[in-house]
Amino acid sequence: MEKRNNKQIGERLKGLRDVLGIPVTRMAQVCDTTVEHYMKIESGESDPSVYYLNKISKAYGIALDVLLFGSEPRMQAYFVTRAGQSQFVEHRDDYSYHSLASGFKNRTMDVFYTIVDPLPEGKSHRKNSAPGQEVIVVLKGRLEFIIDDKTIELGVGDTVYFDTSHPHCMNALGDKPVKFLCVIV
Repeated sequence: MEKRNNKQIGERLKGLRDVLGIPVTRMAQVCDTTVEHYMKIESGESDPSVYYLNKISKAYGIALDVLLFGSEPRMQAYFVTRAGQSQFVEHRDDYSYHSLASGFKNRTMDVFYTIVDPLPEGKSHRKNSAPGQEVIVVLKGRLEFIIDDKTIELGVGDTVYFDTSHPHCMNALGDKPVKFLCVIV
């Protein structure tokens, strides 16, 4: 597995902004965050959420892979991701996205094998939102899915399809990580 770190992603975001002449204030608006928080993402001090990167990808027509991994997808007919060979990015220390389609060019969706570790009692992930749709299929563990003010518990084999413009987050239930397939359109 090939892991990318926050510092590398931040450098790519700064490079994109410099090349396209995008003001920091505009990038912060695209990500729906503060300028201060966005600058921490660029410097590698803060996590570059896949939701933020997806917003930037769509707003500027840049492949999500370029932002996440620094490489342009090349395959057009098919792309195989072998077990243990995915490129991945960690979001904080408790969330990781393993890309299952990183080499497929001009894809209409992003597919991730996602692992969420349990948080300490009483803690929850921050809700995110972005234009689009997403489907989650739980493969292992129990997932707490929160959208707007609704909380839904999902187990192995359960699926949720949702509009990502609604504020939402996912948390592992119990003391074990939850693993799920995530498709972002």
